Amino acid sequence: MEERVFIAGAGPVGMVAAAELLRRGVPVTVFEGEMALATESRASTFHPPTLDMLDELGAAAELIAEGLIAPRFQYRRTNGEVIADFDFAAIADATRHPYRLQSEQYKLTRILLNKLKDVPGFEIEFGRRVVGLTQDADGVSVEIAREGGAVETRRGRWLIGADGARSQVRHALGIEFEGFTWPERFLVLSTPFDFYSVMPDLDAVSYVADPELWHFLLKVPDLWRVMFPVHADMSDQDAVSAAFGQSLLRRACPQGPQTFEIAHATLYRVHQRVAKTYRVGRAFLAGDAAHINNPLGGMGMNGGIHDAVSLSQRIAKVWHKEAGEAELDRYDLQRRQVTVEYVQTQTIQNKRNLEAAAPEDRARFTEQMRRVKDDPAAMRDYLMRVSMFASLKRAAELG
Repeated sequence: MEERVFIAGAGPVGMVAAAELLRRGVPVTVFEGEMALATESRASTFHPPTLDMLDELGAAAELIAEGLIAPRFQYRRTNGEVIADFDFAAIADATRHPYRLQSEQYKLTRILLNKLKDVPGFEIEFGRRVVGLTQDADGVSVEIAREGGAVETRRGRWLIGADGARSQVRHALGIEFEGFTWPERFLVLSTPFDFYSVMPDLDAVSYVADPELWHFLLKVPDLWRVMFPVHADMSDQDAVSAAFGQSLLRRACPQGPQTFEIAHATLYRVHQRVAKTYRVGRAFLAGDAAHINNPLGGMGMNGGIHDAVSLSQRIAKVWHKEAGEAELDRYDLQRRQVTVEYVQTQTIQNKRNLEAAAPEDRARFTEQMRRVKDDPAAMRDYLMRVSMFASLKRAAELG
């Protein structure tokens, strides 16, 4: 028996869990299936409460230095009309970071690894993927597939499955992944083109409502990321073609160049799913292993980091005999319920607002956003919800 917590996956959720456990005196081993930390862009938005949590881990300042601070976000239409814009200064009394930070998630994992690599009790093993497990009242025996196919068994006290949407931990536990898949796919195009130069009043985070081609523009330090829906009947090959990408960018920004430089094109299917439970005995799910949603609102990774902090704090209490194992049941109650009540509900509604086709629905959305914008109390409530403070408050109420 190894007296430590095992973590499957070295993404932002797994690495935050490791950092929080170590901060509280609990040794950890992280198993990462790849031979190095991922370098793909993937998620790139950090919300205010997440930055507050990362600050406690000593990681926020460096991440902020490498990212782009976005104190405002907006909703607009393709004709350039700004429906409403919102300033996080309205919730400055609730956070040390009244803004969204745009910074690719791989920057956080690298920062955390550099901070943890010499901390006593920390181990990370690359080229090791958790593929199965058994457990009893005292510990968890995990099957680790090595690079090349050999499988070994390791035994530890607890296991956190932070191994992504295709989680082997979730599969080994036999946990149902309830929900649905959107018929359309999402295409993200990254370009260095300066949209500020041709789109007046544009914010670094701008959601564009349009019944035919809704999209959003997201500024990261060196590029703009523009996300579009792709109809279900288009082939993947056509969807990632240069010609199609150029046509989308020209429609979104007709005042731009005839040909945009496209640095990256990423196509993916989008799901709204939540695991039926986040805990089975001594094994837990967190992040994408536990819940996935569309990216409108930037809540997926942030919710996963909130999972990691909540779970790690609870495991540490049990580890140090400051609480009984009933403390761990509250993780499933708390984090799963707020995912269903807040993250899933908000991200689904965000998509429906942007793609609304009926004139009365579009008018209702415009009126609602402008009413919120013009009412200080309503704006504060709205910002607390979209920045995820409201979900954290609800989680605290649940225990």
